[in-house]
Amino acid sequence: MLRSTGLEPTVFEKRVKWHFLARLIPLVENNYNLCELGPRGTGKSHIYKEISPNSILVSGGQTTVANLFYNMSSRRVGLVGVWDTVAFDEVAGIHFKDKDGVQIMKDFMASGSFSRGRDIVNANAAMVFVGNINQSVDTLVKTSHLFAPFPEEMIDSAFFDRMHAYLPGWEIPKMRPEFLTNQYGLIVDFLAEFFREMRKRSFSDAIDRYFKIGNNLNQRDIIAVRKTVSGLLKILYPHGEFGKDAVERCLVYALESRRRVKEQLKKIGGMEFYDVHFSYIDNESLEEKFVSVLEQGGGSLIPDGPMSPGTMHTVLPGNSGHLGLYRLELQVTAGNGKLSISGSGTDTKTKEAIKIAYDYFKANMSRVSSLSKVGDHDYHLHIVEMQNTGPTSDLTLCSFIALCSGLMGKPIRSQMIILGNMSLGGTIEKASSLAETLQVGFDAGAKRILIPMSSVGDIPTIPGELFAKFQTSFYSDPVDAVL
Repeated sequence: MLRSTGLEPTVFEKRVKWHFLARLIPLVENNYNLCELGPRGTGKSHIYKEISPNSILVSGGQTTVANLFYNMSSRRVGLVGVWDTVAFDEVAGIHFKDKDGVQIMKDFMASGSFSRGRDIVNANAAMVFVGNINQSVDTLVKTSHLFAPFPEEMIDSAFFDRMHAYLPGWEIPKMRPEFLTNQYGLIVDFLAEFFREMRKRSFSDAIDRYFKIGNNLNQRDIIAVRKTVSGLLKILYPHGEFGKDAVERCLVYALESRRRVKEQLKKIGGMEFYDVHFSYIDNESLEEKFVSVLEQGGGSLIPDGPMSPGTMHTVLPGNSGHLGLYRLELQVTAGNGKLSISGSGTDTKTKEAIKIAYDYFKANMSRVSSLSKVGDHDYHLHIVEMQNTGPTSDLTLCSFIALCSGLMGKPIRSQMIILGNMSLGGTIEKASSLAETLQVGFDAGAKRILIPMSSVGDIPTIPGELFAKFQTSFYSDPVDAVL
């Protein structure tokens, strides 16, 4: 199959071959929505331009509702009714001259139909969005989301939720002469007819013979996974004869492709999309297997094992409005009670919050430990913003705990995040948006949380399976939090 598209499969890794096959799914599956973003020169648009005469590549980005969907004056259906696959090259430049363009596109991507005037129009075209990612994927995963190259008017969780799969273009190597085959494949005219014929069949019930899908997938996720599995099976086993192993390989790929979409939705839409832990259950052994996404390496932000005294993590809202992970690191040296502050997450408000913590620390350290003398040491507190969310001014309580930990030489419990804040008088302020805070902490690798008693009323807002992943402790005042 790959040789028929002009590529030599023996020079590619197995995973890359799967990505090449996934590019063909929109040609065999009706109303399939695929997104592929990656570096330039990896052949993203080649397949939709050269392999099938039934697909069209819309280049230049600017389009109209009349051209794409339906022309009211001539009463003719646009591209989606004429072509099997409509691919948009360079998603960053997509722009509708009509205001309702994105809305009609959403309607069509969800149901395969749309209304214009008095008519409801049905069409089977698959939608493909290809484009370039300019930053490194690691940076995007930590600081933003992988749909960032889309234009502003399309960055909407409802629009992206309709994507059935996100193909990781950064895993595909740039095209080189040795990647092109000189072996035989199917002639393109025949291949295109085969693709078109396979659109009339469906293998989406193949999963049910051997597997059940896990409880984290909602209806849209299940439809997406079924469509991807059906598409891959049509390409690999068009005769309809496939065993359990074949279905499992396609299912794992489908779950990963959809989870990549869901992980980005969680960043754009928040708690509504918290359930991203996709799994499938074997009907015979009843074993549940979870499917992860390679680039989602957030679990390493909070290291396993004990850290040095005075080092700790918290999740707070930054001045960008987004929740982010912050690390406080304290160095204690012999001196006479001087405090210095440094780091990326600092501005005037942050420094004020830390000064309040330091004043409280001087006045109340004797309540924590009578042996430690505050005035015999100098303190250097360094703030690290781990997810580029900007400075935060809610660091008073955490700074107080870090100062106590550093002075006493006792580390904070491993993989813990500390929530809440305090005033100069020691009054505890509750943690804001508790459920989302816990989700950010869990994704960063936290296993324990320390929550103020005043936030207990918010616990019912946290999904049960998320709350169960943490060891939870509570505190009522700053000294209690330190202990």
